[in-house]
Amino acid sequence: MGAGLIVPVILIVIWQFVTSMGWVNAQVLPSPVAVVKKWIEYASPYEARDVATTSWLAWAFSGELIRDTMGSMYRVVVGFVVGAGLALPLGLAMGSSQRAYAWMNPLLQVLRPIPPIAYIPLSILWFGLGNPPAIFLIAIGAFFPVLMNTIAGVRHVDGIYIRAARNLGASQSTMFLRVMLPAAVPYILSGVRIGIGTAFIVVIVSEMIAVNNGLGFRILEAREYFWSDKIIAGMFSIGLLGLAIDLAMNKLNNYLLRWHRGLEN
Repeated sequence: MGAGLIVPVILIVIWQFVTSMGWVNAQVLPSPVAVVKKWIEYASPYEARDVATTSWLAWAFSGELIRDTMGSMYRVVVGFVVGAGLALPLGLAMGSSQRAYAWMNPLLQVLRPIPPIAYIPLSILWFGLGNPPAIFLIAIGAFFPVLMNTIAGVRHVDGIYIRAARNLGASQSTMFLRVMLPAAVPYILSGVRIGIGTAFIVVIVSEMIAVNNGLGFRILEAREYFWSDKIIAGMFSIGLLGLAIDLAMNKLNNYLLRWHRGLEN
């Protein structure tokens, strides 16, 4: 982790040097110091705390950045649960049944290349403005990574496991639950990790179109007022939140797959 900080630190130093020398317009590219100041202002509560009516916790979490982050995370979680909740059983069915795969695969292969952004006009027509169209777009973004990885995981189970289970007299349901599904778990978790990353990308785009809060909305608002320092502060907030989510997913994967070869230690 320490080595991974070297390049970002060098880039920040170069960035600060270039801006302090006046080689670029501060309106176009503010200095790192200005961005940090704006980030602190963005995260700080609007008003002084009223001890009589407001608890310290409610006051500390009243900043614009925190409220926007909570709004974005709510949409990501709900949209991902909807998308993954639909993709997982369908992927298991298509992976384990050749008939289900033959029926559903042509349609899914037509829909899969369509980016979630292309659904924005329809999502607004169908759901109006607010959270529903954003959740719809996020669900689409999370659906296909989970689906395709689940199908691949079930269909690529090592034949040795299947033959061994059959030789031991395992029923079809036991074969699926005790052999195919556990063997497919690494693929499924990889799809979940990719799906969450895609959901986070889509939420930023959807917030620029359909809602009036969230990190994506705040970046678009800052652009309208030429607040480049706030734009960059919002971008870094997204990056740090995405990094935290990815690290958490990586730790969860390692924990759930501690039995898998190469992760025992």
